[in-house]
Amino acid sequence: MATHDDNPTDVRTIKASEFKTKCLKLMDEVADSGVEIVITKNDRPVSRLVPYRDEEPSMFGRDRGKIRILDDIIEPIDVQWDAETGKTWEGED
Repeated sequence: MATHDDNPTDVRTIKASEFKTKCLKLMDEVADSGVEIVITKNDRPVSRLVPYRDEEPSMFGRDRGKIRILDDIIEPIDVQWDAETGKTWEGED
C-alpha cells in the first residue's frame, strides 16, 4: 500500500487484489482514521473507499492547504476610501 503523491491530504492507494483480501479490515481503518483509500486495477484508479459522514462538513477549514496568503492582509493599502474622506455617493443627500 502506498500514499498517493498527487494529493496533499492523506490518501492511500491499494491494488484491487489486496483490497479483496483485506476489505473488512480496510473498511474499519477508513471509518476510524477518516483517510480514504483509492483502489487500483492495472495501476489505474477504479474506485475510492471513503468514510461515511452523516452531515455536511463545516465550511471552516474546507480550503486548508489550497489557499496561500502571499502578503500582509492586515496592513492597510495606500488607497483612501470614500468613507474616510466624508464623500457621499453621487445623488445622495
